[in-house]
Amino acid sequence: MSEQKTPYQGEGRCFGEYKCDMCNRKWMSASSWANMGQECTKCKVNVFPHTQRPLEKPDGLDEHLDPSKVHPQHLCQKCKSLGRCCRGGGY
Repeated sequence: MSEQKTPYQGEGRCFGEYKCDMCNRKWMSASSWANMGQECTKCKVNVFPHTQRPLEKPDGLDEHLDPSKVHPQHLCQKCKSLGRCCRGGGY
């Protein structure tokens, strides 16, 4: 992939913040990846994160990283490309 679509360009999963330009819906995800987006549940369009940071430094947002929360694989571009959950047994 030569075109960078996300601020983060590392290999692993990171924490991302998203905002849909069509409906202004905002969300956060601990399953954000380089050059991969997530689908807006309202507009059904792929949205790339505007902010990404390492999982180990969530800037005080660690209360949002709930390991019991189900990851919406049907909305995740990385899960769709892998054909399985991108979390791989982590979070």
